[in-house]
Amino acid sequence: MSEDSEFSRAVAAKVARKLRAQRNSTQGVWFGLGMMGLVGWSVAIPALAGTAFGIWLDSHHPGSHSWTLTLLIAGLAIGCFNAWHWVEKENTEMQDDEENHDD
Repeated sequence: MSEDSEFSRAVAAKVARKLRAQRNSTQGVWFGLGMMGLVGWSVAIPALAGTAFGIWLDSHHPGSHSWTLTLLIAGLAIGCFNAWHWVEKENTEMQDDEENHDD
C-alpha cells in the first residue's frame, strides 16, 4: 500500500511540474538564444578588453614578450570564469525554484 501512495505522490509531483512548465512557457527559444548571447558576451568583452590593452602596452612599452597575447589569454580566462559563475548561479536558482514548487 505504501508503494502505491509513494508512486501516486511521484506522479502528482511530475504532473504539477509539467503544468507549471506549461503555464510558464514564456521562456522559449528567444530566452535560450538570449542566454547564449549573454554568456558569449561575458566571455568576449574581457578577451577584447585584454587584447586592446595589450596592443596599447606593446606599442608604448615594447619588450621581448607580447602583452597582447598574454592579456588576451588572461581576458579569455576571466571571461570563461565569469560565464561559468553566471551559468552556475542561474542553474542554482532554477533548481531552488523547482524544489520550492515541488513541496
